[in-house]
Amino acid sequence: PLVVSRKVTFLAKQEYFTQPGLKGLIKKLAFIALGQVPVDRSGGRASEAAVRTGVELLEKGECIGIYPEGTRSPDGRLYRGRTGIARLAIESGATVVPVAMINTEKIQPTGKVIPKIMRVGIYFGKPMNFKDFGDPADPFVLRSITDSIMKEIQTLSGQEYVDIYATRAKELIQKGEEIDEDSE
Repeated sequence: PLVVSRKVTFLAKQEYFTQPGLKGLIKKLAFIALGQVPVDRSGGRASEAAVRTGVELLEKGECIGIYPEGTRSPDGRLYRGRTGIARLAIESGATVVPVAMINTEKIQPTGKVIPKIMRVGIYFGKPMNFKDFGDPADPFVLRSITDSIMKEIQTLSGQEYVDIYATRAKELIQKGEEIDEDSE
């Protein structure tokens, strides 16, 4: 958000806004002050509501930021994107600008409370438009769009791409298992 001239509203997981206690309240107020919007990521109707929220923001002319993986990478690699970004692109007609952020996993590794102070690399890709790409209800169309966005992010970042969801990778890491593309 500090490197662009427009305000970027991020769709943030609802849990950031609902944690108990003083720490939870401080976190909630910080996210609200930064203009973040809570979304329920539990799937089904909740996913529909998240897409609707994003489309409404885009139709108002706002700029939104999305982490297409749906969660933080557990190990700095790039994982398969969720198709919500494709649905937003088709349904709103908005242009997608792929952004790669480098070294964020080193600043605040998963599970760490206090972030390290260090430089993050931010790289912007060429604008991508999917307005006339196809039916937003077609899973093949959604996967194709999402994969093309993830490919551009991978090109910008130079990260190793692993074609499984990051949530699955986190499960495997917790179990002490290897992560590879056959892990799905």
